[in-house]
Amino acid sequence: MEIRVATEGDLEAVVRLHEADALGGHGDAWTPETCPAYEAAFAAIAGSPDTDLYVAVEEGVVVGTFQLQMLHKLTDRGARKAVLESVQVRADRRSRGLGARMIAEAERLARARGATALQLTSNKRRTDAHRFYERHGYARSHEGFRKAL
Repeated sequence: MEIRVATEGDLEAVVRLHEADALGGHGDAWTPETCPAYEAAFAAIAGSPDTDLYVAVEEGVVVGTFQLQMLHKLTDRGARKAVLESVQVRADRRSRGLGARMIAEAERLARARGATALQLTSNKRRTDAHRFYERHGYARSHEGFRKAL
């Protein structure tokens, strides 16, 4: 498996990974109507020095993805923090070590960019994912809140 920065050619496959996720609840779908929004989001991510979208590829097929964002904090003596989001592994490839390799790579990338911590959030309904993250050393530390705008 290769983990690399996503290219525009990977965009449909990445969105389809999220589209297949019934628990995520984001309503993602790759359609002619939604493509412009995904293309604009990808362009913004690709143009950001602090955010990258990654894909995991096996035999030329995108089987996983994650997004890594670097933040500068004022607190914690100005520490850099990494935020891991949108972690997905194709359903038929789960429980084969792909997610663990993606998490390890995200941690390596975050450390290389000076992060002192890696933070992630996960939908409360993702109990399997929560156990996965805990097995990899992540602890529940905060209660999150969200408001639609």
